[in-house]
Amino acid sequence: MRYDLNLLPVFIALMEERSVTRAAARLGITQPALSNSLSRLRDTLRDPLFIRERYGIKPTQFAEEIAPVIAETLASLDDILIGRQHFDPATATRQFNIAPNSYVEIALMPAVIARLRELAPGIKVSLTPFGTDLAEAGVISGTTDMAIGRIVEPPENLIIQHLMDDSLACVVRSGHPDIGDSMSREQYERLRHVNVLPRGRLRAGLFQVLERQGLRRELAISVTHFLAVPEIIAVTDYCATLPQLICNQIAKDARLKLVAPPVDMGTFPVDMAWHVRYRHDPAHRWFRQLLVETASTLKAA
Repeated sequence: MRYDLNLLPVFIALMEERSVTRAAARLGITQPALSNSLSRLRDTLRDPLFIRERYGIKPTQFAEEIAPVIAETLASLDDILIGRQHFDPATATRQFNIAPNSYVEIALMPAVIARLRELAPGIKVSLTPFGTDLAEAGVISGTTDMAIGRIVEPPENLIIQHLMDDSLACVVRSGHPDIGDSMSREQYERLRHVNVLPRGRLRAGLFQVLERQGLRRELAISVTHFLAVPEIIAVTDYCATLPQLICNQIAKDARLKLVAPPVDMGTFPVDMAWHVRYRHDPAHRWFRQLLVETASTLKAA
């Protein structure tokens, strides 16, 4: 039997999107064109493949069974074809759609953009928010090139690479009446604190560290973004406990100063996740290496 390979990406898009509308948009074709391709798939494979539901489509048991085989086949073809392509960062033009969490967006991405401007001026970057939902960020479908942050329970079609670890530090105003160059456990517990509640796993991490260390913290205010912290700290006697790389940036503000936390708060991981189809993409591979080198440079500074 002869098969039309052009129909395989249609099948995968429908499996991952569970919506004819979203699958058509992802493939850049009209809904009637996609419906026609689905009809041909059904005739070829002699199965309905997808059943309409109230909020989309549901794959049949047969579709579930053959999906891993088709996905692996397409990934293997991508490895062969994309691997033959040449990538020259100095002359390349491409846009990367990246989903960093709020920490990575501040701590890492400015340095990445500076490196891109120097090494690959034709490369553009578009950022989309990433909290905990890899599907919402577009990484599972591959419409987003990469997610960067805390990756938990990824599906099998994603590749995960550890990027770096970061620690925690405290920031207070430079003229703080009670805090000098160091901070005791008692001082930390007496202070009122600014708490950051970003989207994603970072919001739970600090609470877990404090509980593990038996350290109390009286909250004065909770904010949703790291950028709100410096202005609040500068005009109060509050304290904030933040990732070290963000504290390093805040320390450039003469109104603020960094102080080591009174106990060892450990480190937290930062990972990269991308769809298997980008595994051997020369441009994607070059960008991943740029991220690794940039993170390493920041940590060594």
